[in-house]
Amino acid sequence: MKIEVSLKPGHSDPEGQTTARLLKELGYRVETVNVSKVYSLVLRAESRKEAESKAEEMCKRLLANPTKDNYDIVVGEEK
Repeated sequence: MKIEVSLKPGHSDPEGQTTARLLKELGYRVETVNVSKVYSLVLRAESRKEAESKAEEMCKRLLANPTKDNYDIVVGEEK
């Protein structure tokens, strides 16, 4: 599964702003850069629903700050 955590609109993204500035200095026509984190996890679960529920719990308890972060969960099948 993958969990992407990104800032909600309106929150400052200093790392993204610095990256955008540096890319512009290098000659790239970048408007904005938004930085996010992607967590790749292998989770044992009995069902897709259980995996989604556990991922939601992980986000709320540790991976994301509900005040400033959005998160997106993508659950895949084990190969």
